[in-house]
Amino acid sequence: MTEFDLNRLSRRTPPAADASARAAALAAAMQAFHGAEKTSDAPQGSAAGGRRSSIFNRIWSPIMNRRFLAGSALATLLVVPAAGLVTYELVKSGTVTLDAQTTIAAKPADEEQRARRQVAEKAKAEMKVAADSAEPAPLAESREEEAVAAMPEPLAVGGAATVQSLSRMAMQPSDAMPLPAENRERFASADPNPVKSVATDPVSTFSADVDTASYSYVRRSLLSGSLPDPDSVRVEELVNYFPYDWKGPETAETPFNATVTVMPTPWNRNTELLHIGIKGFDMVPADEPAANLVFLIDVSGSMDTPDKLPLLKSAFRLLVGKLKDTDTVSIVTYAGNAGVVLEPTAAKEREKILDAIDDLQPGGSTAGAEGIETAYRLAEKAFRKDGVNRVMLATDGDFNVGASSDEDLKRLIEARRKGGIFLSVLGFGRGNYNDGLMQALAQNGNGTAAYIDTLAEAQKTLVEEAGASLFPIARDVKFQVEFNPARISEYRLIGYETRALNREDFNDDKVDAGDIGSGHRVTAIYEVTPKGSPAVLNDPLRYGKQEAEPAADGGELAFLKMRWKKPDGDTSELVTMPVTDANTVAGVDAASADVRFSVAVAAFGQKLKGVPALQDYAYGSILGLAEAARGSDPFGYRAEFLKLVRLAGGLAGEKAE
Repeated sequence: MTEFDLNRLSRRTPPAADASARAAALAAAMQAFHGAEKTSDAPQGSAAGGRRSSIFNRIWSPIMNRRFLAGSALATLLVVPAAGLVTYELVKSGTVTLDAQTTIAAKPADEEQRARRQVAEKAKAEMKVAADSAEPAPLAESREEEAVAAMPEPLAVGGAATVQSLSRMAMQPSDAMPLPAENRERFASADPNPVKSVATDPVSTFSADVDTASYSYVRRSLLSGSLPDPDSVRVEELVNYFPYDWKGPETAETPFNATVTVMPTPWNRNTELLHIGIKGFDMVPADEPAANLVFLIDVSGSMDTPDKLPLLKSAFRLLVGKLKDTDTVSIVTYAGNAGVVLEPTAAKEREKILDAIDDLQPGGSTAGAEGIETAYRLAEKAFRKDGVNRVMLATDGDFNVGASSDEDLKRLIEARRKGGIFLSVLGFGRGNYNDGLMQALAQNGNGTAAYIDTLAEAQKTLVEEAGASLFPIARDVKFQVEFNPARISEYRLIGYETRALNREDFNDDKVDAGDIGSGHRVTAIYEVTPKGSPAVLNDPLRYGKQEAEPAADGGELAFLKMRWKKPDGDTSELVTMPVTDANTVAGVDAASADVRFSVAVAAFGQKLKGVPALQDYAYGSILGLAEAARGSDPFGYRAEFLKLVRLAGGLAGEKAE
């Protein structure tokens, strides 16, 4: 009997004792034993002529008394070979080896030994008959044996080491945390903007960006216990996530207004920040145009997790409750093939719309391109000439069937945009979130991209900021800043890496740019190096102009230009304003609370992204700047930000101050 057999037996549950079987087995064994004892000689090495079996009994008895050998059936099975071994030992000299094949080394047998062997064999036959008459209860297999039995034969059979390793595997709790799935998330990679010399590159041009998806993703990463992927951090989206009290325009004729502040840089005493805050015209709800909305919902198999389709359904229920009775809702789903769940339906039929949402079930692969085409056909069917026509795509971005290249989808969205149907994107879930594609679709569809990680975020995006998300007040909004080389040596735009435009794009109305919705706020921040500052990084040009022309009257630092189109227009309009010393404040504390808080958010985003300029600026310093500028916080967004800064500091290994 091997160690493997003993290990298995030690884990078995013994059957109920059978008195009759036990009595028969013991009687047969004792009869054989006494018969052999009467004819045995004194064994070698025993001067007193005592029985050698006494030593064996001292070893055997404790084993027989062990719990795992209790019970008649098990006793019977073990006594049979044991009795035979004892008999052989008493009639022979030599050693007995208990291995897998139980070999007995014997001396040449004489006539007397043969006689004894016949007696032993007769006793063994009698024991077998007694054992066959007993019917032991089935033994309950242990958890390890069940696991081994389920293994392929090459794994289920092996030595003791193999069995022990399989036992450890089998004993793992069934509710243990599963191995994390492969992370297939994709982000649009863009390096932080470099420091540029005003002498060689005095003009900076970029498109407006009112998306907030990056902030939600960063928040989810930190709350999950990890620092976010640097590529997932878009600083401008973190900054623009928060509502600021910038002064807005008086009428819709001028759709937005700019507030400019120049202040010292908290993380570099030798530079300054040029802070631009834009506020869009806040449309009165009664004046909002009718909306024709198509919910394009991904119900593929990848959406079958609580933070995807179930959360998506709850989010759209919130939006339906916000719509006016005159609005129209359609629902298209896609998974393998696109399907129309709800034809264009008046929003006043809320129960019908909500029932259609509640009935959505996940399954299949993702035919995203086909779903988008079907959604656009429905949008055209219910087109509102004087209203808002928008497809709202809700997905984790896993487009794996059909025309799935980013460029193909971008061309499809751009073509439909020209027909007056825009596209907004709502991202859900983690693991295969395609942020790069979501950004591309939203930018080409004149829409916004949001990431919904909680129901509270759905409330913020689809209810509290519904007007800004659904109703544009200006299209193709572009910004251009020209710096005065007599006052500014260098500059660096913080964020907007994916929104950069060429200088000539500013005046080209064919070049697409971001839209601004009702009440939207856009914030842009430059870090600038004044002339003569020790922070200048670029050497002067040997052959360039040594002295710039005198600055314009009023001490101009820069010149700001903004260009946009009306929602139904094709020709852009232009607004300009100089940035002068009158916009400068003496210290950080002299800036408004909103300016300081937005600067703290910008510092936080740069720190997470790994911008070298923020390398020596600690999370604790960012926290102090934000806490002092928390100001009014009716929805708790700023309090949440403070918590995220603390989490990031802890995850980065900074000591709490």
